[in-house]
Amino acid sequence: MPDLEPDTVSALEAPEFAPAQFVRWFRDVAPYVHAFRGKTFVVAFGGELVQAGALNALVQDLSLLSSLGIRLVLVHGSRPQVNEQLRLKGFTQQFDRGLAPTDAAALECAKEAAGEIRLDIEAAFSQGLPNTPMSHAHIRVISGNFVTARPTGVLEGVDYKHTGQVRKIDVDALKFAIEKGSSVVLLSPLGFSPTGDAFNLAMEDLATSVAVALRAEKLIFLSSGQGVLNEDGTVDTELARVDADGLLAAGSLDEETGAYLQYASLAVKRGVARAHLVPFALDGSVLLEIFTHDGVGTMVVEDTLDDLRPATIDDVGAILSLIEPLEADGTLVPRPRSVVERDVENFTVLEHDAVIYGCAALHTFADEQMAEMACLIVHPEWQGSGEGEILLRHMESRARATGAKRLFVLTTRTSHWFMKRGFVQGGITDLPREKQNHYNRSRNSLVFIKKL
Repeated sequence: MPDLEPDTVSALEAPEFAPAQFVRWFRDVAPYVHAFRGKTFVVAFGGELVQAGALNALVQDLSLLSSLGIRLVLVHGSRPQVNEQLRLKGFTQQFDRGLAPTDAAALECAKEAAGEIRLDIEAAFSQGLPNTPMSHAHIRVISGNFVTARPTGVLEGVDYKHTGQVRKIDVDALKFAIEKGSSVVLLSPLGFSPTGDAFNLAMEDLATSVAVALRAEKLIFLSSGQGVLNEDGTVDTELARVDADGLLAAGSLDEETGAYLQYASLAVKRGVARAHLVPFALDGSVLLEIFTHDGVGTMVVEDTLDDLRPATIDDVGAILSLIEPLEADGTLVPRPRSVVERDVENFTVLEHDAVIYGCAALHTFADEQMAEMACLIVHPEWQGSGEGEILLRHMESRARATGAKRLFVLTTRTSHWFMKRGFVQGGITDLPREKQNHYNRSRNSLVFIKKL
């Protein structure tokens, strides 16, 4: 192996390289990799992304997704490019968001713009640049007449001419391309009727129709905006569809966000698992949205994904992975796998996007009308957003349902957290008799009790 140049250092020698951080990150994303392998994502972006020079970075990230076994359908728009073609040819018509007529001249401009962008995308996927995600990628890009369109026709006296809408998606051909052919499918915002006529389609409508037809796991819109913002200016990272519809009805969103959110809501309503609005200006935004807990954009789901549910035997491994670090530092008493398996029905897990990141157990003592909450844990990466409160409220509700009048915990390190939430310190004699008999005096755990 040749020596390194004098002014060159390897990645491992770079001061910013942190091996432990890298290993931790790699382990954290592994559940997402497992969950999404073999799933179909529809990724849609307007011509604004290409105009902003963000295409190459996006293609490199998409090639990484493809290498992880995610099946990709890309849908591109071309509105600014069509407008530029019209301007260069001396036409006054310009397309904005929303429905507009497409005459013969505008249709030719749409064809030219779509062709240019399609070639740019194919060229970007053909790169084999070393030291990038494209190295050794060899990704095939397939385009074709997968979309049958129909004319919009005459609406309220306006003839929309060559503006069309999606009539049918050739689902079998698309599935063959992305599943059997292991290729990325690229769709331009054009469709063809059975008579051979071409129609100008809205990228958002096309992407949504494809995602619904394929029952895609995700529909991802790349936007020049940040997504839906809260009142304090932060991104609302997760919206139930009913809440998204409420925002649309209020009419307070900017035009681009509102348009994407409308189609995201429609996609979820029609069966797409999740729809996302992701900022393309942020480098790696697609990867951050997919492989981090909160993401960087806005995700629309039928119901919120944070899900409290009873644990099953299949969750034992995830529960143990949450418990073990706290056993190691003495926060929790060690529990062998056999005990967790035996008591798994007492556990509730907190799950997000198929990843379990919190748990708690409830043990009841009917004679004394008391219940014990144990193993209240939230993964360190996901603490700070009220997940512990969610688990606590749920366990209190469960305890009340059993007839318990008081809820108690044993703790050695988190007494202040419980005190702030209404627990009062008690003694060993306040515990149920069975618990007193099994109290581990060597740990000297503090007793905290809350009236329900």
